[in-house]
Amino acid sequence: MNEMQALDAFASLSQETRLRIVRLLVMAGPDGMPAGAVGEAMGASSSKISFHLSHLERAGLVQSRREARSIIYSAVYPALSGLIEFLMKDCCQGRCDPVVDTCAETCEA
Repeated sequence: MNEMQALDAFASLSQETRLRIVRLLVMAGPDGMPAGAVGEAMGASSSKISFHLSHLERAGLVQSRREARSIIYSAVYPALSGLIEFLMKDCCQGRCDPVVDTCAETCEA
């Protein structure tokens, strides 16, 4: 992840509803959740949730797929791991491995 991608991701996450959506989708796992269920969990209208999901998708933090008549959203674990790795890459002057790699591999397995 480069600095510009990190800035876009952090800008997207700096809004409360979007941060809560990402955390919800991380908990939902790789299967994700239908947009309507995300809206219900957030207590927000479908248009408001759609706006926030689109913003997160443009930042590369969530992805969508169509299943019949539903749009399913899921967290993009490599992007989230990349964001944390971006912050941690100079930790211990490169003498340690980022914990995130293990987490991402475990979650996607």
